[in-house]
Amino acid sequence: MVLAAGEKPLIYPLVETGGGSVQEKERARLEEIIEKVNTLFEGELSDQDKLVYVNNVLLGKLLESTTLMQQAANNTKEQFASSPDLQSELTNAIIEALDAHTLMSTQALKSEAVRDGIKDILLNHARLWEALRARVGAGQPGAP
Repeated sequence: MVLAAGEKPLIYPLVETGGGSVQEKERARLEEIIEKVNTLFEGELSDQDKLVYVNNVLLGKLLESTTLMQQAANNTKEQFASSPDLQSELTNAIIEALDAHTLMSTQALKSEAVRDGIKDILLNHARLWEALRARVGAGQPGAP
């Protein structure tokens, strides 16, 4: 960019390629997941609780399985879906998630230092404040 003396360039904010169509597809995918998990779980659980549990926690655990990686690479989706290893790995993922979350929650409840560390991460790295402000601006539930 060539500028004349004293001229200041205008810098426009970056936007995602496609002007939001990817975000709309992702939102539709997440809404479909929420609709499906709503039929599975009972009790006072938010959509976010259910979505994070299935789409992040369990999926993350299953993605760590070298057995499932190998089977996914070598089989069709239909063959993979009928694998007995998928069922056992899912059960293992549920147990591991319970163990990990219980351990972390117990440590957090017992230690002010852990809670302070979590608060620091949430505020300074996970953008909690910014996300809450964005929800208020988007008219999410709980907005004034």
